[in-house]
This record gives sequence, structure tokens and C-alpha cells, in this order.
Amino acid sequence: MVNSIDFFGGRKLVIATKHKKDLVIGPPLKTAFGLDFFSSEGLDTDTLGTFSGEMERLCNPINAARIKCNMAMDIHQVDMAVSSEGSFGPHPHIFFMPADEEYLMFMDRKHEIEVVVKTITTNTNYDSISLTSTDHLNEFLTRVKFPSHGLILRKSAKDYTCIDKGIVCENILMDRVNFYLKKFGHCYLETDMRAMFNPTRMEIIKNLVDHLIVDMNRICPKCSFPGFSVSDVVRGLICSNCRRPTKSVKELIYTCKKCGFFQIEINAEAKKEEDPTYCDFCNP
Repeated sequence: MVNSIDFFGGRKLVIATKHKKDLVIGPPLKTAFGLDFFSSEGLDTDTLGTFSGEMERLCNPINAARIKCNMAMDIHQVDMAVSSEGSFGPHPHIFFMPADEEYLMFMDRKHEIEVVVKTITTNTNYDSISLTSTDHLNEFLTRVKFPSHGLILRKSAKDYTCIDKGIVCENILMDRVNFYLKKFGHCYLETDMRAMFNPTRMEIIKNLVDHLIVDMNRICPKCSFPGFSVSDVVRGLICSNCRRPTKSVKELIYTCKKCGFFQIEINAEAKKEEDPTYCDFCNP
């Protein structure tokens, strides 16, 4: 009986990160497959885009994760890598709610296997505020879980000429805020979404690793290669009130990246019917 350890066991794995994600990604993969993991040194993932905006990400999250994997494997001359990529903004289906969309990619060049898992969650402290005084600062700091979660400070939302990142000390924050207000008359404060400064995001990535391991362990029914994972979804879960289809996922499409075989399965995490809260007709 073929299993995933036959493919991955005992091999070297580079984790493409400069933000300490290896601390939560590496150990579960080592336990599951006996992988010899290490963090990539010399890989500047900021060249692909920064959360603070001074370097715009020009590709979508999956391509960015793929580029990270390939860069790390090239640097360290290994044939397996894992990378993660996150995006933050309004939730695509729940209005006025910030969301964290996280992707985790495993790539095995030797066997030409690529496994991607993702999640969208409202469990995030993603937020920002423009200040001309410190009047509303404390309320904002409580909301974004400072100082356990870091902050980024700059002149304004679109001005990157003066910027402070990774602020986790109240005294340093107040000194820098007062400096900006005195010098410029205003400043812009936002959450630092880099994983090493954001425990909430780090926990999301940690939980996503469990899903990655499940998909890495899934064997294709046709060719017996691992990584038989979700490639697309079928939306249209019926609203319990109006009986119309919603945007919620009702089925998952699993595809083998090796032979192309696919099958459709019911989304086990979904309810039989969707709550009207998530229906575009009942709750426009």
C-alpha cells in the first residue's frame, strides 16, 4: 500500500520565510513525514511585496507562494519547499468585516507535486487609523491587541518616505507618534501583519499546516500519487429561508496534479443549508 511517507520521508525541506513561520510550519511536517526542515537564509521575500505597501505585490498569492518555493529551493539546492502567503482586506462575502486570506504551498520538484491549501477567516486584528492627535489612540491600541501584536507607523497611508515597523513597546510607540505629530502634524498607524509580529496570524498559519498535511496524505485513487487535493469548489449551498443558491461552498473538486484525475465530494464542513445571513437575496 503506497503512502505519502514513501515519497517525502526523511528528505530535506526548506521553509521559504524571513518572518519565523518555520516555528509553526516545520515541527508538524517533521512529525507527519520525518522531514528534515530548515528556514531559508538569504531569501528576501519582501521583494515580492510588503504588507506595509512600499513594495507592491504584482502577482496573485498562489504565484507569490510558488515563486518563494522556487527561490528557496534554488538558493539551498534542495527539491522540496513550503511557503505561505497572506492577503488582508474586506471579507469577500461578509460586508464590513476585515479578513485574513492565507495560502500554504508545498512543492516537491522530484515528484512534480504541488499542494495548496487556503483559508479565509475574520479572526484577524487587521486595522489602521489616521491621527492628528492622540485622542483616540488608546481605543485603537486595545482593539488591535497592542503590544502583543506589532504596529507600523508612517506619515500617511500612501507616504512611505518615513516608516517604523515592528513596534511592540508602548514607550517607543508614544515617542514615535509624538515625533510624527510634531514634525508632520499627522501620522498613520496600522497593524503589522508580518507573522513574527502577529500571533493571531501565526496561529492561523499553524492551523493551516494541519490541512496541508491532510492533503499531502491524500492518495490519488487512479495513479497512487500523494497530494490529491482541492483544486476548485462548487458554490450554491441552498439558503434555508428563500431556497435560492448562495455563494457558500457545497462541493469540493479534488484533482491529482500528476495524472489529472478528479472527483467531486460534498463539502463536509458545510451545513446542509446556509444561514440567510450569508444569502445575497435575504441579506443584500
